[in-house]
Amino acid sequence: MKKVGFFKSIHFKFVLIYVLLILIAMQIISVYFVQRIEKQLVSNFSESLNERVDLLAYNLEQEMIIERNEGMPTLEEKVQTILSDFFSGEKADVRVIDKNSRVVGTTNLNNLQIIGRRVTDIRVKQALVAGFRDQGKIMVDSQTAHRLLVLTVPIKSGNNVLGVINLQASMESVYEQLKQINTIFVNATVIALTITALLGIFLAQTITRPMSDMRKQAQEMTKGNFTRKVKVYGYDEIGQLAITFNNLTKRLQEAQATTEGERRKLSSVLTHMTDGVIATDRKGRIILINDPAADMLNVSRETVLAESVLSVLGIEEEYTLEKVIEEVDYLILDFSTKQKPYILKVSFSVIQKETGLVNGLIAVLYDITEQEKIEQERREFVANVSHELRTPLTTMRSYLEALAEGAWKDEEIAPKFLDVTQTETERMIRLVNDLLQLSKLDSKDYRFVKEWVHFPSYFNRIIDRFELTKEQNVTFNRHIVDQELFVEMDEDKITQVLDNIISNALKYSPEGGQIEFHLKQHDDCIEVTVTDQGVGIPKENINHIFDRFYRVDKARTRKLGGTGLGLAIAKEMVVAHGGDIWVDSEEGIGTTFHFTLPVDQEFEDEWE
Repeated sequence: MKKVGFFKSIHFKFVLIYVLLILIAMQIISVYFVQRIEKQLVSNFSESLNERVDLLAYNLEQEMIIERNEGMPTLEEKVQTILSDFFSGEKADVRVIDKNSRVVGTTNLNNLQIIGRRVTDIRVKQALVAGFRDQGKIMVDSQTAHRLLVLTVPIKSGNNVLGVINLQASMESVYEQLKQINTIFVNATVIALTITALLGIFLAQTITRPMSDMRKQAQEMTKGNFTRKVKVYGYDEIGQLAITFNNLTKRLQEAQATTEGERRKLSSVLTHMTDGVIATDRKGRIILINDPAADMLNVSRETVLAESVLSVLGIEEEYTLEKVIEEVDYLILDFSTKQKPYILKVSFSVIQKETGLVNGLIAVLYDITEQEKIEQERREFVANVSHELRTPLTTMRSYLEALAEGAWKDEEIAPKFLDVTQTETERMIRLVNDLLQLSKLDSKDYRFVKEWVHFPSYFNRIIDRFELTKEQNVTFNRHIVDQELFVEMDEDKITQVLDNIISNALKYSPEGGQIEFHLKQHDDCIEVTVTDQGVGIPKENINHIFDRFYRVDKARTRKLGGTGLGLAIAKEMVVAHGGDIWVDSEEGIGTTFHFTLPVDQEFEDEWE
């Protein structure tokens, strides 16, 4: 996991929030306090000036109502004296204007030339005319940018206005005090923030240290380490959280152990299942596939993960995921080729939550190739048996009906009809006997009567019997090893195998042809071969020559009395003895049948 930077850590955020809270609180307090101080100072300053101006107005009133003699000081001189007494050393520009709007005195010694001049200020005229008193207005000097408090106070004697006092007092001393107060607040804020930051760091450590420890524990848990424990620093809420976290870790460890055990069991079950299993998410994408399923579909597990199960099964054109979920229980998929049949059965099962929401799909694959092959063979077997029985029965019925209708009276036709009926009856008997023989071989309870047989002598006896009874002009050539070869076998059953092979060789051998008999010894078996010079077997038919009821030339085989079961019986008997049987053939040249039987080398050594 990526390491958390200091400025992104909860420690920094906690201290920052703590400091910001103190800063905001200090700012709110300072703003409120300064506003109140400013308002109070301005109010006090204004009230002080108003009181002094009122006193000044009273003194000036006394001077203005006195009748002036030649020996007395002039009004301007007296006014100037009074102004000097009231505002000596202060930064205030005070002007006294008489009722004729003339300036009769000023505190600005640098501007004495304005004395005697008329004033046009609107506030002065309002005061002279209406006796209007201006309680004070703060203005800014355009030249010095200083704030000034402007007062316009009428000088009255009863209801008569004798003049006006116009005062402009600098308020810089007031705002200088405010500036000093602000500086004190700023310094106090800085000191408070510093102390707060230090306390915040200490307090944050007490909170974030166990949280940081829990974070490290969570990181270890993501790596699968459940042995680490969170240190408990106290028994407050955070301490209780640490204890709960440790309990959670223990429970998770136990749950992981249980889950891991179940996962291994499930993995073992899926691995050792012979059936293929595919699991998907709710969108039909594959999230799990076991080895048998990958082998059945001939795909790689890595390549099909996250792929659509419909495309992997090759049914995306015929079905949608919704249709499979709602309507399809199973499908039969035919992947057969010309060389090899291959059929799969896919059963679908929907995974649903308790709410009914579809959470995924399980597809189980079964290889039913052999089952389909057996079922097909069963159907073909029933059809073949029905056909083989129907043909002679139909013939017999026709001839018997003819005999019943009077043909038995005809001395020439009746014997022929009876001969055909007898032939077909014998054919059905052979067919039924062959079927009974196959049924016995298919039965698990069937037992052979085996005994030790000297095979070269036994093989020569079988060949002698056919050589004495053959009707065709066919030559027998023998290539039989003169050794003491003993085979444990059921003599009657192997005789039936040889009779079938040799009789087939005689049936298909041309006049003047040859049949060769070979007996070879191998390490653990003997090999018997019978080769004829007949018409041979087409290449495409060789793989089916041992199938039940299979005939290469059906018309000729039926004419010669074959049932199509002889070679199937021969194969069952050879295989039951632990051997193998096969055929080599070239069309137009001839056919060679091979079969092997196991030999007991120790028995041969003891015999010798």
